[in-house]
Amino acid sequence: MVALAQIGALLRAGLTAWRNVRLADVLFGHLDITILTLIILVGLSAGIAVARVTFGRRPGRAQVGLPALLSWAGSPSLPVLRHGALLLALAGVPFFMLALADPYTQLQQQEISFPGRRIALMLDASASMVAPFQAARLTGSDKNQATFFTTVAAAETFIRQRMSGRYKDLIALVEFGDEAYVVTPFTSDYDNILLSLSLVGDWTEFMRFPSQGTTIGIAVEQSVALFRTFDFLDAAGNLMIIFSDGQDSQAIVEGRSVTDILAEAARAKIPVYMIRASYNKGLGRVLPDEIWKPAIEATGGRFYAAADESTVLRAIKEIDRRSAGTIATRRYSTGEPQFSPFALVAAMCWAVALALKLTIPYFQKFP
Repeated sequence: MVALAQIGALLRAGLTAWRNVRLADVLFGHLDITILTLIILVGLSAGIAVARVTFGRRPGRAQVGLPALLSWAGSPSLPVLRHGALLLALAGVPFFMLALADPYTQLQQQEISFPGRRIALMLDASASMVAPFQAARLTGSDKNQATFFTTVAAAETFIRQRMSGRYKDLIALVEFGDEAYVVTPFTSDYDNILLSLSLVGDWTEFMRFPSQGTTIGIAVEQSVALFRTFDFLDAAGNLMIIFSDGQDSQAIVEGRSVTDILAEAARAKIPVYMIRASYNKGLGRVLPDEIWKPAIEATGGRFYAAADESTVLRAIKEIDRRSAGTIATRRYSTGEPQFSPFALVAAMCWAVALALKLTIPYFQKFP
């Protein structure tokens, strides 16, 4: 199954590259070698054909006698179709030659789009996150059941859920307490984000985290600044997710109210989702819920008062479902190889021709 998945991914990547390539923009690094190879192949083919015509047509050796028992069957309406496998194999030769010529493109700008979102994940690493939160499915029964590790596992579950879909998100990771720190800027490398999560999710690293308070507004400001730094603030497809215990009653942060801080995200059309993880405490059982729920939902996002593991998992699935979208971006490439699209077409032609020749008797008849 793994091999089939890898083949499928390779085919999808090759077809995507084929759709994006334009022959007018392609340069060839070894065109002279390819032309020489083509001349040699044509010469060999012509020599073999001449040899077969000259020495292969001896009486009695190149004819097959058949009784006239099947005269009623008639001949096929399109006898040239029996050479379809050969024609398909020949059709792959030009693409093979183009691949052999080492095609590449020079510096160019492309406007591309793909399904996904720009997502800023914010993890609360304050001292209050050591409170227990039973989540055996997320963290495992043998691991630390502190709320912080539950939220780290929830963030990892969300990322793996995005990986299993058709999305190619740009994800950033921000860790916060009294101050906010960018752990990983926006990247489409899911493995890099998962590695960052495993590093911040280490108990020793958690205990060394310098900011022990909880100031969610600082994290939101840092994430908005990150979107601005990458010039994403005015683009569509942005999203923020906060994992916290919600123990932040500061309505004013550096002279600005929570509503004002989140209003900037709302103006940039960035919905903010917050999973407030506090074990056995439903909505309203944590006092700051009254501050954060209306402020969060004013951005177009949603506030989840997660009192148990099932609520956390349900919130992850709902956020994933609500996070369908498309990212439009500008890509620059320098000397990008374009070997794979041409090689893929040649391989497909030859594979289909071989399959026709070996499996369908019609393509095995005498010419």
